[in-house]
Amino acid sequence: MLSTETGTLFLHPDRNLALELVRATEAAAIRAVPFIGKGDKLGADGAAVDAMRKFLGTVDFEGTVVIGEGEKDQAPMLFNGERVGTGRGPACDIAVDPIDGTSLTAAGRQNALSMIAVSDRGTMLDASSVFYMNKIVTGAEGHGVIDIRKPIGENIRAFAKAKGKPVDEIVVAVLDRPRHAQLIEDIRATGAGTRLMLDGDVAGGINAALYGTRIDICAGIGGSPEGVATACAIKALGGVIQTVLHPKDDDERGRGQDAGLLFDHVYDADTLVRSDNTFFVATGVTDGGLVQGVKRLGPIIRTESIVLRSHSGTIRRVTADHQAEKWLGE
Repeated sequence: MLSTETGTLFLHPDRNLALELVRATEAAAIRAVPFIGKGDKLGADGAAVDAMRKFLGTVDFEGTVVIGEGEKDQAPMLFNGERVGTGRGPACDIAVDPIDGTSLTAAGRQNALSMIAVSDRGTMLDASSVFYMNKIVTGAEGHGVIDIRKPIGENIRAFAKAKGKPVDEIVVAVLDRPRHAQLIEDIRATGAGTRLMLDGDVAGGINAALYGTRIDICAGIGGSPEGVATACAIKALGGVIQTVLHPKDDDERGRGQDAGLLFDHVYDADTLVRSDNTFFVATGVTDGGLVQGVKRLGPIIRTESIVLRSHSGTIRRVTADHQAEKWLGE
């Protein structure tokens, strides 16, 4: 703004929306804690949704949920198409998953987290009509090297060469599902190792792109919404994501075609999210390789979050201590 007293031009620092959104993922994670290991995944999800929605309502932005908890009739809160935020500030697409890993939370297993991804309005691919996509994610070394249309063995060997690692030191994260039996066999046939995930391939993809983790590649068929959310994070990390839609049947393919989706087509980071201004925030619910879970330390509740922004290329880890009495009293 221009000062009327001095005539000097003052520019406000560019706003990092993610540092405000992290309050919503922290709240969702904290509210899910009483349900950890209790076998009630619907209860956990409901508590997290309520908390996330409440805090999103305080953020100065005009958000439209592109990827939410489902259609309005099935998800009364945070449904696809819902408007969130105060309505003041930038217009954004938003992808939310109050708990990525409700089954993990209910069972008391690791790697459950709460996440939000944001991009400029109208830039997120709406792939909700096709539930699954085949994906491959790597770090920056995969640019010009990885090709999802090639066999996984070729990709592993090419990526190992680009990264300067022996193939037998490459680790590939894969969801532990019957549909991946052949993929797992093909990975191990190269000499590479696997990291089998019970759930949550968003964290697997981010760990593949982060520097210094034990995961080199994340591959396999997972949710399309998670693929779009992961792309927001990958754009901040400088990594590679390639996906191909994987319809369950001809009816789903038809719905996807009606929605304008392309099949036998490689969607990359720039076509999954057509913006260079993306944000990704995740807070741990249970302990995991990406972030630690919520901990009760006497009068303190401690959360750990990761905050990514593509415009600045920053990766922040946010540890926050919350007064337990403030949460227990609500």
